Amino acid sequence: RTALKYLDEYRDAGVAKGIAQAIRARVTQPWVLMEICGGQTHTIMRYGLDEMLPPEIELVHGPGCPVCVAPLEIIDKALAIAARPGVIFVSYGDMLRVPGSHSDLFRVKAAGGDVRIAYSPMDAVKLARENPSRQVVFFGIGFETTAPANAMSVWRARREGLKNFSLLAAHVLVPPAVRAILASPANRVQGLIAPGHVCTVMGTREYEDLSRDFDLPIV
Repeated sequence: RTALKYLDEYRDAGVAKGIAQAIRARVTQPWVLMEICGGQTHTIMRYGLDEMLPPEIELVHGPGCPVCVAPLEIIDKALAIAARPGVIFVSYGDMLRVPGSHSDLFRVKAAGGDVRIAYSPMDAVKLARENPSRQVVFFGIGFETTAPANAMSVWRARREGLKNFSLLAAHVLVPPAVRAILASPANRVQGLIAPGHVCTVMGTREYEDLSRDFDLPIV
């Protein structure tokens, strides 16, 4: 009941409209703001928050999610591993349509590769436990937020003595991606909506550095 109560409070239309009106009353100049997290973008578009803001405020979408910044080389490695016999390749669902040089994980699966969708790296550990004769490889892609869970899966597999579990590690950091955007000669961003879940893992220091180095506000 408590969880539902807080969920309803965050979706209070009256409160949202009141905040939008307050922003409209206070804005004195055009602002270009970039939200960094793909979850933020999804929420903004789903609930039409960008339409509620005054025309002086323009929202642009940042790096978003690891899918957006995954190097082509790592996708090709994933495809090659997934196509190997004796391998169960486990991935988050949003990676299956990401194209490599010549294919994607959906096509590898259609061609006979054992590609499975998981919601957690611990699902892959469970598969390794249940399939001792197969090599289970989890596609460990993500920003800072996925690193703890991926590390935990390796720790758990080692603790259980599983020799058939491994990660294709493809972690990336948010601040360097944002720094590259802000340093671009074509940059228009004047303020950032930072990813709170990443800051929960990494802290806020790196974002304080960005604010100071580029002289822009960050929420």
